[in-house]
Amino acid sequence: MLDIYRHANPLVSVIMATYNRATYLKRSISSFIAQSFKNCELIIVDDGSEDNTFEVVSDFLKTQENIRYLKHSNRKLSLSKNAGIKAAAGRYIAFLDSDDEYKPNYLEKRVAFMETNKTVDLIEGGAIIIGDPFVKDKNDLSKKIHLSECHIGTTFFGKKEVFLTSGGFDKNIFYSEDSAFWEKAESMLFTLKKINEPGYIYYRDTPGSICNTV
Repeated sequence: MLDIYRHANPLVSVIMATYNRATYLKRSISSFIAQSFKNCELIIVDDGSEDNTFEVVSDFLKTQENIRYLKHSNRKLSLSKNAGIKAAAGRYIAFLDSDDEYKPNYLEKRVAFMETNKTVDLIEGGAIIIGDPFVKDKNDLSKKIHLSECHIGTTFFGKKEVFLTSGGFDKNIFYSEDSAFWEKAESMLFTLKKINEPGYIYYRDTPGSICNTV
């Protein structure tokens, strides 16, 4: 495990992969800072942004010791998330898209669930959908399905070893890599569970999002 903090390492590492989302970053990062659960870190993985992403993040880096910033050339979402996972110092991994936000008790509720249910390895669920709740079906792009029928990867919260042992997200899958990861973890006999505790605010109206452009 990484040991990079002056005091104890955080229990939870939140991975935020971002690309040209400077307009929304302040909202997302502020929702992390506002968490009632404080034993956490935020790892921002900049996937080669060409806007003023660094300038926005830099203001937070000056005051927040538990926020880290990584940048590489444009390598797409899966590789960016995997880079964040490998850099994580926490025992649990969570995700936050750079155009979404958390309710203040999001991490607290999920840590409490995992600490109470020790045999569970990975959970998902609790998305509050803002905008169109229908997305293209990964099995038939000519059809649409409700997000409640999907695995919403930004709500994944699990033990770090699940992500490391499984090899992370598949870089060859452009759409619905979240479902592929969930199915892989399930095939490896990890214990998975869907919960209904709301707390992740998922904005479906962001221009340029994968779900809106596939």
